[in-house]
Amino acid sequence: MEEIQVDTRPNQKWYTLAAADVTRALNSDAREGLSQSEAERRLAKIGANQLAANKRKPLFTVLLDQFKDFMVLILFVATLISYFLGEYLDAITIIAIIFINGVLGFIQEAKAERSLQALKDLASPMARVMRDGQLFLIPASRLVPGDLVLLEAGDRVPADLRLFSANRLEIEESALTGESVPVSKTAGALSAVSDDAVPLGDQKNLAFMGTMVTGGTGQGLVVSTGMDTEIGKIAHMMNQAEIAETPLQIRLEQMGKILVVVAVLLTLVVIGAGVWHGHELFTMFLAGVSLAVAAIPEGLPAIVTVALALGVQRMIRRNAIVRKLPSVETLGCASVICSDKTGTLTQNKMTVTHIWHSNTTYQVTGSGYEPHGAFLLQGKQIAPDRDQALVQLLQIAQRCNNAQLSCEEEKARRLLGMGKAVKRWQVVGDPTEGALKVLAAKGLGFDPETGKGRQEGVRVDELPFDSDRKMMSVVEQKSDGSYVLLTKGAAEALLSRCSHIMWNGQVQPLSATMRHRILDQTEEMAAQALRVLGFAYKPLQGYRRGQSAEIKESDLIFVGLAGMIDPPREEVRPAINLCHQAGIKTVMITGDHRITAEAIARQIGLMRGYGEIMEGRELDRLTDEELAERAERVAVYARVSPEHKLRIVRALQSNGHVVAMTGDGVNDAPAIKTADIGIAMGITGTDVTKEAADLVLRDDNFATIVAAVEEGRNIYDNIRKFIRYLLASNVGEILVMFFAMILGMPLPLVPIQILWVNLVTDGLPAMALGVDPPEADTMYQRPRNKHENIFARGLGWKIVSRGFLIGLMTLLAFWLTWRENPDDLVHAQTVAFVTLVMAQLIHVFDCRSQHSVFHRNIFENKYLVWAVLSSIVLVLGVVYLDALQPIFKTTDLYFRDWALIIVAAGIPTFVAGMGGVLRRGRPRPANKSTAGTVRS
Repeated sequence: MEEIQVDTRPNQKWYTLAAADVTRALNSDAREGLSQSEAERRLAKIGANQLAANKRKPLFTVLLDQFKDFMVLILFVATLISYFLGEYLDAITIIAIIFINGVLGFIQEAKAERSLQALKDLASPMARVMRDGQLFLIPASRLVPGDLVLLEAGDRVPADLRLFSANRLEIEESALTGESVPVSKTAGALSAVSDDAVPLGDQKNLAFMGTMVTGGTGQGLVVSTGMDTEIGKIAHMMNQAEIAETPLQIRLEQMGKILVVVAVLLTLVVIGAGVWHGHELFTMFLAGVSLAVAAIPEGLPAIVTVALALGVQRMIRRNAIVRKLPSVETLGCASVICSDKTGTLTQNKMTVTHIWHSNTTYQVTGSGYEPHGAFLLQGKQIAPDRDQALVQLLQIAQRCNNAQLSCEEEKARRLLGMGKAVKRWQVVGDPTEGALKVLAAKGLGFDPETGKGRQEGVRVDELPFDSDRKMMSVVEQKSDGSYVLLTKGAAEALLSRCSHIMWNGQVQPLSATMRHRILDQTEEMAAQALRVLGFAYKPLQGYRRGQSAEIKESDLIFVGLAGMIDPPREEVRPAINLCHQAGIKTVMITGDHRITAEAIARQIGLMRGYGEIMEGRELDRLTDEELAERAERVAVYARVSPEHKLRIVRALQSNGHVVAMTGDGVNDAPAIKTADIGIAMGITGTDVTKEAADLVLRDDNFATIVAAVEEGRNIYDNIRKFIRYLLASNVGEILVMFFAMILGMPLPLVPIQILWVNLVTDGLPAMALGVDPPEADTMYQRPRNKHENIFARGLGWKIVSRGFLIGLMTLLAFWLTWRENPDDLVHAQTVAFVTLVMAQLIHVFDCRSQHSVFHRNIFENKYLVWAVLSSIVLVLGVVYLDALQPIFKTTDLYFRDWALIIVAAGIPTFVAGMGGVLRRGRPRPANKSTAGTVRS
């Protein structure tokens, strides 16, 4: 069979071709579409209608990348040294740590990508397509060039289409072009004025993948799919972007180099001093190299990875997916969070909250799209069916409506590990009409899924909404054969078409006084940030389809008003309060009107101190310098387009802020890329935005951003904790040997003991610090400077001072024991060995707090308690087991020895802890009214 040729050139100017030429080029049919068999053949040849993943590496390459870190290379050198020294156990241990480090990093990157893929699968749109002359609903990923696709309000365009019919079709293309105003589409060919390509925004006969249909209906043939679409071209450019190393990666690499230099210098000094005082060269060489191995905290890369991985797992449980493991560190520096309003600060579910008719205002309860709620009059619940005008308004809301409510199990909960699936109500179509459908279900009592209890006529005509009339009407034929026109729209426009009003159940002429009263009520509701719609109807004496809209929509009977709003999420206000106490400025960026934005901002507690509001047109008049100066005082940006976000990010960054920026559209990608922390919406966000982001919110919730910042702060604090612990312990080990050699004393530790101390103290206890719960005041601290050295805020001094005390007290315990019996050097070395271990294991509890050991409950971290107990058991084993004593050069210890060990080991932590208490005063509890609010 001869293969059918299809024109799939990505740069084809489809907008210049007539409908017949497009159909011929695609070998399709403008009425019946493709056949099923031909569609399957094209799908197998061209591939799925999906955006390509971002530079996905082979799994083997991802695994190898885990072993390229500078610190990991240092570990390989340490392994070789240990092997040639005959310390095979230590060599095996280091190799195991390298392997664990690599596997953990590999697993985490793979898990993050799987989570993102689950989101992509959930967000995959469906498409209505004609095949073999029949209408099918199929996954958009199975569309091919030549498919005939049907569009209506509420649809997301599933591929690039050449439109053949457009009945008042309007498409919102801000995700692609940045233009927030919907574009009116046409079906005719565009004449090419020159050889230059027509800008996307002017290609009125094309519909682009990822854009949203806001009104009307249309049909068109698929001309491009997947990466050949306009949104796919942007995705391809985004995939080429290079990702820079995070500050944490850079600092750890720098620290590793410093540790190598310090270790080599101190090793040479110890060897030289030992030989100078009469020790054998070979013995000192073994001791020096053992110190070099001990000075390099070989567990650090593994523990950093574990801390990051476990922190990221906690974030996933709190609905935040981190795309790159080390980028978590930047979250703790965030000083400004720029957030979209719709869906992030609000529920993204328009909800009718107020109804007005006959000078009476009703309140409507209920949440989101769930069709359950009550009608309240002056705080008391009423039965809607007893109010004739209210019933009439609800019937118009229900029937002059193209939206549909559906209820399905929320599969995302199972796919993303959130537990049992739950019922979730969704709107198919325009969100405003969805809110009215929910209102009608609450008041009329019908089941939106089955239609049970619904009484309506048969729709015979529809006048779709357009921007000129600002209203929509339907004509219905009742069961008795009569006709009625049902209308809804902007209150002012609707009122101008009305001649009568239903007042207290009676139809009467609409007087000028009543008109003014209705307009006053409209303004009052609008001042509360409510979107106000009016409702009217008209019995028709006869019906003729050819009549114009002006004739049909005249002499209407006004019924009442409905006010709706996208309400704030309940958890947003506590989250913003937590940001405020944490020194993080929160900024709302929205395309909504100033009044709506300000009302929402006040409801969620956003207008604090810096409570100015700036509109997009005002922002356009400012220079970059002027914007940077104003940005410190602005809390809300209203009526802005996506391209303004990039200027806002840069203005805040020029003031020294670390900026987190949210976004969902393709046009948000540059701002997300530029921001220090790019955040994409997991539900509404485009694939391109998710690929550009550092963080993906799978619930599109602002509170999740704050929770992620809290986790980011805690993760960084935990990294500092075990860096403090590891380096202070290693400083103590080096100084014991250094001071002993300088003073001409015998070796206080033999090489195998140094390596064993390093093994039992640098492993499990340090790893347990990586999962330490946050201190009570974690979110009471101001954001740290992004250029802050990892040893800042006194950490370097704590490492040196604690390490000095640990080394000094270990050497003192050794000297006191050796002086008492100079002939029993093994006994003194055993005391020094156990003192060093116990001093480090006690010191680990001091590292849990930046204040003092007395500031926290030592049993709060059960993993740390078990890790310390395990290390003690290992030490006791090499001290008291006869089989191990010859290997580790140890001997039995007695009560007097243990008394000395406990006192000497406890002094460094006790002295440091008392100093912290004296500086800080008594530990004070966190403010329970706000602490941990977001965590819940």
